[in-house]
Amino acid sequence: MLSRYTIYRRRPVGAPPLPDGIRKDTRWRTRHVLRPTKQIVEVYLEDPTDEAWQVFHDAYFTLLAERLATSTELFDELASLCNEADVYLGCSCPTKQQPRVDRCHTWLALEFMKQNFPGIAVEFPKL
Repeated sequence: MLSRYTIYRRRPVGAPPLPDGIRKDTRWRTRHVLRPTKQIVEVYLEDPTDEAWQVFHDAYFTLLAERLATSTELFDELASLCNEADVYLGCSCPTKQQPRVDRCHTWLALEFMKQNFPGIAVEFPKL
């Protein structure tokens, strides 16, 4: 199964427990295959409007498609891992600056993996 979780610098009181399973940090600072680029994140967060989200969405999906074409084995490894264990993609969203979990790259990563690897179970967070 593939889903997402929120990474906290300091876990706030009342935050949900960390999920059981394999947690993968996919923020732009990492080397994970599903990470966005710093540039597209910064452009979106400068002015997180609906229009900016669509630009981010398109740029991120293009980036993932390019990575899938050139690094298929990394995606295959992730999909295989998801069939063996529960895997959670981590990001700092939602935040004060970007409060919507469905406007996080991890949400788009779940959509991308569901479209390209229909054999894995994908669970989206509740809104």
